[in-house]
Amino acid sequence: MSLFIPSAPQICPCQINPSIEKVDSPLSYQECCQPYHDALSHENMDELGAETAERLMRSRYSAFVLVKSDYIVKTTLPAQQALLDEKAIKTWAEETDWAGLEIVQHTPTLGKRHAQVEFKAYFNTSNDTSNQLQAHHELSAFIKVKDKATNTAHWYFLDPTVAMTVTQKQPCICGSGEKFKRCCGEYL
Repeated sequence: MSLFIPSAPQICPCQINPSIEKVDSPLSYQECCQPYHDALSHENMDELGAETAERLMRSRYSAFVLVKSDYIVKTTLPAQQALLDEKAIKTWAEETDWAGLEIVQHTPTLGKRHAQVEFKAYFNTSNDTSNQLQAHHELSAFIKVKDKATNTAHWYFLDPTVAMTVTQKQPCICGSGEKFKRCCGEYL
């Protein structure tokens, strides 16, 4: 399990990058991801949502390190949230010794409301006897969803591992009003 202690003013987990020898001015958890985690835990996401897909990616990584599985679920596309196994997410996060995050590339605009973040999350697992640093390398898709009731928009992770029965011609799962094949279908 990670040795990060959130009560101490330590470097935010998303600011630690094992592929870079020195980070010039890393932010503390309190200055970086904690406000996002706290806003969601107090149901104030409308007041403080991630400004970019990269910011959301960083806060999600920190949530894995700090075992905030509820944050992982609530920042996944709403249509996919009920299909996630929060207990399995929590167990995986607890059993992983997180070692750092590297943002390889952030593509902030893909179409009207999509973005991509390529990243490497470094870790060791308690099941690994070789004790070698591993990397989860992923190109993640994100979508900005507008809440019609509050007229606010928030970034969400579009989880490609969630099995959904979706047809290409049905309305998109993100609620954009477009057909699935012309919206999120391109990224799943």
